[in-house]
Amino acid sequence: MGTAPSGELRIFYRRLGHPGRLPVLIVHGLSYFSYDWLPVAARLSSDREVACMDMRGFGDSGWSSTWDYSVPSMASDIVAVLDHLGWRRVALVGHSMGGRSSTYAAAKRPERVAGVALIDFSPENAPAGSKRVAQSVGNTPETFATIDDAMRYFGKMDRARFENYLRKTAEGYAVKRDPFFRDQFRAVLSGGERPKLGVDLWQLLGEVRCPLLSMRGARSDLYAAETKAKMQAANPRLRIVEVDAGHDIAGENPEGFLAALAPFLESLEEKSHEHARH
Repeated sequence: MGTAPSGELRIFYRRLGHPGRLPVLIVHGLSYFSYDWLPVAARLSSDREVACMDMRGFGDSGWSSTWDYSVPSMASDIVAVLDHLGWRRVALVGHSMGGRSSTYAAAKRPERVAGVALIDFSPENAPAGSKRVAQSVGNTPETFATIDDAMRYFGKMDRARFENYLRKTAEGYAVKRDPFFRDQFRAVLSGGERPKLGVDLWQLLGEVRCPLLSMRGARSDLYAAETKAKMQAANPRLRIVEVDAGHDIAGENPEGFLAALAPFLESLEEKSHEHARH
């Protein structure tokens, strides 16, 4: 475990494996953090290095004093971690919200990104999933009296996970996430507008020049089946694969996730050898 400097912040990461094949950097989604990715990262790191980062405002990374959680700033944190680890080129794996900053990094810093796997991410979320996320995040209490209360609220029973996901405060246990995110969803729930991202993600997706894998959970409520055609049209380099899972593909079906990711990483490996030869 370590931290990388990025502007005024320190970005926390967990690093596994040994130098070998193309390294992989995993970027989590809104209701997740680096810890959630350890089981699949451990499997991926048998012949390469893998790092899972906590995005700014999440987990053990710093919170922005100016609430700068823009896509470009989060993408610059990705590059800061790569610089700190000394990784010249990587495969990015971005889940959900992490897909935004991974897409931005791949579009704007092509020399650093050999390929990007977008996990249950598309620039437009389906209404049912958007509603579920808004309610779950927007209604999260300031603190929970006990770790068990938090587990009940989120409907997940992995105690070790919640010991990592929560921090002890004077009032109880709080989720390790800047309340900024919860407050944005609270505003949406009370009839406010969804916050503007300030970037056109469809356009960014089209700008990416490296290979793209779009992995959709077959039962996802966020990445609608009908959005697949639009994803394909946005970038001819993009290949779509479906895995039997909901939104949290790696958590619900790690075997399916790894089986879908392996050929993509393999193809990037071949490309980077060609790259090295020329």
